[in-house]
Order: sequence, then structure tokens, then C-alpha cells
Amino acid sequence: MGRLLRSPAGLTGLLLVLACVVLAVIGPPLWDDEAARINAGEILQGRGDAHPLGTDSLGRDVLARVLVASRLSLVLAALAVLIGVVIGVPLGVLPAVLPRRAGRFVVGLVNSLVAFPGLLLAMFTTIVLGLGARGAVFGIGLATAPALARLTYTLTASVAGSDYVAAARLLRVPRRWIMARHILPNVAEPIILNIAMFLGSALLGLAGLSFLGLGVQAPDYDWGRLLNEGLERVYVHPEVAVGPAAAIMVAGLGFHLFGESLARIAARQAPPGAPDTSSASPAGPDVSSPASPTPAAADPVPDGPGDVLDLRDLWVTFPGGAACVRGVSLTVNSREIVGIVGESGSGKSLTAMAVGGLVPYPGTVRTARLTLDGSDLTRLAPAARRRLLGTSLAMVFQDPMAALNPALRVGSQLAEVPIVHERLSRRPAWRRAVDRLGQVGIGEPGRRARQRPHEFSGGMRQRATIAMGLMGTPRLLIADEPTTALDVTVQRQILELLTEVIDRTGAGALFISHDMAVISQICHRVVVMYAGRVVEELPVADLVSEAAHPYTRALVACLPDMRTDRDQPLATVPGRPPAPTEPDTGCAFAPRCDYATDRCRQQRPVLTPGPGGRRLACWNPVSGPVREGADA
Repeated sequence: MGRLLRSPAGLTGLLLVLACVVLAVIGPPLWDDEAARINAGEILQGRGDAHPLGTDSLGRDVLARVLVASRLSLVLAALAVLIGVVIGVPLGVLPAVLPRRAGRFVVGLVNSLVAFPGLLLAMFTTIVLGLGARGAVFGIGLATAPALARLTYTLTASVAGSDYVAAARLLRVPRRWIMARHILPNVAEPIILNIAMFLGSALLGLAGLSFLGLGVQAPDYDWGRLLNEGLERVYVHPEVAVGPAAAIMVAGLGFHLFGESLARIAARQAPPGAPDTSSASPAGPDVSSPASPTPAAADPVPDGPGDVLDLRDLWVTFPGGAACVRGVSLTVNSREIVGIVGESGSGKSLTAMAVGGLVPYPGTVRTARLTLDGSDLTRLAPAARRRLLGTSLAMVFQDPMAALNPALRVGSQLAEVPIVHERLSRRPAWRRAVDRLGQVGIGEPGRRARQRPHEFSGGMRQRATIAMGLMGTPRLLIADEPTTALDVTVQRQILELLTEVIDRTGAGALFISHDMAVISQICHRVVVMYAGRVVEELPVADLVSEAAHPYTRALVACLPDMRTDRDQPLATVPGRPPAPTEPDTGCAFAPRCDYATDRCRQQRPVLTPGPGGRRLACWNPVSGPVREGADA
């Protein structure tokens, strides 16, 4: 409120809105008798001491009628906006919760309605429903609905792409719950702020319909009808038309200034991660078979199947020939943490998202086999696949603030898992949520469960997301760079907690990171990815001593330690990774490799199995310990 009062436009709008509301409340009781009194001796008079705005054809005071008409004008505008909200807001939310094809249809419908002139739509609706206030209100309401639907859609698009909404879909939360609990509360504020501006537009629209004779009919009157009655005398007594025209202008301007100022202030106060106007698709693709969409031969799979995760020949492609993941195969065993490491764009996160069925549209996922806890996901019906993912898979995202719904209490979000999957009542689910918060080391879990995510520190939020994963009985835990935004002290605590959770539950884990130091602290095996492919796999204990691929050695060499010469620049890998649309010929790392030959540039190396579960794709492997800076 302080910022609003300090803004000239905001203060002006607030005063004008308050004046209109006060006038609508006190106007009819004070001036209704004067406005309705017929005086045959004062018909069609101009401005005078007794009648500052003159009189109408029945001798009634025009000023009194303008003041009394304020109530009907505002009430009709509010009803029209209410109709627009009831129709437009659900219409704008639907694309975020419907299946992809139905969502695209709704978006197309909204875009078509927005392109149609609103006033023509209102006039058409009014004529169909019949002249009068009811038809005008419905006409303006229906004309307002497409604009509100478009606004709601643009706001929900970014919320629909948030991690907590993706997790809710993964948990098979009913769509009505996703809409009511996860989407609408996070977009309600900007919608409410914009409703003030829609009120101003509705006032102008209703006045226009009444002015044209399509709106309020006699004996009732609003500002538009009064303007119509005074128009024929505007050249003789212009003040009879100036009164209602000024009322329309002042009210419309006030609501627009007020709403615009509130929206601007809210935008400046919005926290990081608040809804923006970016677009997002409501649903991702399902994992399906057959395998690779390209004729390239699949890379060899690890020696044996993993008892937790067995992934064979995974491809993730996007329109335009972008292949972001190319034939990836990997396994995870019980109580084993497998690290996936590589530069940004190497396909690490998309691999994990494909396992969880969260690849965003229009991505396409193809895999020869995807087995989770002994069940082949490619052969399950969609409902059974979602049920298995919701109970056997847990994900810990990089940004815990994006993974937790800022509008809900932490305990409520955790309790949602057993409520949906195990049909627990709210009280036992809440008790389990408090217990899990205590298990991950959060003090006073009962009190913390009643708080919202913004009341947690970064480390506590990350612990809460881990606790959310433990609400069921997960067999696979996917951690996508969970410590990137944390300081080193909290980072160590989270790594120790993840290790403890894996040991205690017997689950397996995929740990995704670009940081070799973190990988070496927590993982048993490491899978190195480059340009969407696995280029090397080896035990994490052999990273420094036996890494053979030049790319793996370069990543290790870029890691500084206590012996690093601070007078020298940090080691880096020269060049850049190839784009997903570049041809898949030769070794993708060849342009950046000091050991590359013509064979490397012309023929793609095959990922070859080796002893001890190792795999390597390189024509010129390097032996010996990695030397800091020398291999980068």
C-alpha cells in the first residue's frame, strides 16, 4: 500500500475508485427522489442554479440521475467481469492439465476468440439474448472471457512447467487437484490485480451498449443511457451530455490506473521463479518402443542388468533433427549410486527426465528397454506406468524452491504422496510427513511442516524435497544437481544425507552433476556423457588413475585442489560441445581433442565393454594418471 500511495498514477486511481464506490453506495439513498421527480415546468432546461447539468425531457435533474446511475453502472460491470472470470479463468487453466491434444485445441480456441473483436461479440450476444441489462452483462462477460483466458494461460504456462507440477503429474494427482492446489493459487494474485483493469473496460463496454440502445432499457438507466438521452441536445446544452460522459471517463480511468499500478508493484515484488509470460506445453511424451529412430547401431549395454534400473538404447529427439540423447544404456543396482557427469547440454538431465517420463513436449522418447524394479515400463499401460513411477521413483531437483509449491505448506505437499497412492486419510499422511522431515534432519518437524517453503533455508528446502521422495517406498532416487545452489557446508550435509538414505532404504540412485569433485565424493560408478552419448564408464575410484577418454581426463584435470598454482589461470576444456542438430559422424569430441586423428573425425568410435564394468568409446585412449591442467 505504501508504494501505491507514493505512485502518482496509483494514488490517483485509488482515489477515483474509492470515489466511485462511495458514490455507488450513497448515491441512490440521497438523490433517488430528486432523480425520479417529474417537473413539467422545467423540461429540457439548460444549466442553472437549481440544476447544474440541466434537466431531461421529463424535467428530472440530470446531475442527480448521473449520481444515482453510478450504482447500476458499477454493479453491472462487476457482474460482467464475474461472468468473464467464471468462464475465462478455468478456460485458461485447462491447457495446463488436459492431455496434450486437448490442451492444444483449447489454446487454439482461446486464440481464435481473442482475435474476434470484443465489442462485436458483445453486441451479437446481446441481440441473441435480448435487449436489456441482462443481455448486455452476458455480452460483455463473454467478450471479457477470452482476454482473461489468454492472461490466465500465459501465467499458468510457466507454473505448469515447474518441478512441483511435474512431480504432481508423476504422482498421478487428479487434474482437478493440480488445478486447484498447484496452479490457481500461484497465479491468483496477478489475475486479481488485472481484474481491476477489466472492470474499467467492462464499464466502458456496458456504457457503449447502452449508448447504442442495446443495454439498459427504460425505466432503468445507467451512464451510457443518460449519455444517449443527452446526445441530441449536445449542441444546445452540452452539459447534459458532459455529465455522464465525464462519469464514464473518470470511472474507467480510475480502475485502469488502479489495476495497472497494482500489477506493476506486484511485478517488482515478485520473487525469483514467479510466473512469467513464457509458454510451456502441458504434457510430455510417453516412453515407448521401438528403439532408436536412427539407423545407427545401438551402443553395447553394461555387462549385466541392474536390479533397480536397466536402461537400454535410449534416444530423446526433438523436431528439426535435434537428437539430445543418442543410444544411452546404463544400469543401477540396489544401494548403488551411479553418477552421470558432463558439460551442460551433454544429455544428463534429459536422460533422467526420460526415465521419469518428464521429457517436455514436443520431445520424443524411444528406448529398447526401460526396466524399473523389475517392471518394463515400455510394456505397461499408461496408468500402470504412472502408478509405478509414482511409488518406485523419487526425484530431487536442482532448485528446491521450484520443486516445492510456494502456495502450500510443506507438510501438505509431502502428505499428498500417500493420500494419492495409498489412499491414506489426511491425518495419517500428515503424521508420516512430519516423521520424514525428522528423518532427513529437520529440527522441530511438526512446526516446520506447517510452514511454507519460503520460510525454509536453501538446505532445509533440499532436505524437504528428499523427504518428499521418501514418502513412498522408492527403489530409484534421481538427484539432478541437488547441491549446485548450496554452499559447501550445506552441500556436504546433503551428500551425506543422500548416502545415508540409500543405505537405509536399499534403493539405487542416479546422481547427475557437472562437478567431478561431488561425483567423486558420493558415487560408486561414473558415466561420462558428451553430445548425448556415453563416452566412458568406470568405477569412481579409478577416475584419476585410470580414466582413458580424453574428455573424462580433461574434466578431471579442470578440477583444482590444494596443490593448484594460484598464479596460473584455471584449466579449461577449449572449444564448445556440438549442437544436437549437428551430424553424428566421427567422434563428437574430436574438434577439441589433442589426440584426434583423421579416423576420429571420420568414424564414430564404438562404446566397447572392458573389465570391471568399464566401457569406453575412443580410438586413441590415454593411459596413466591424470595431471591437473595437462590433460585439459
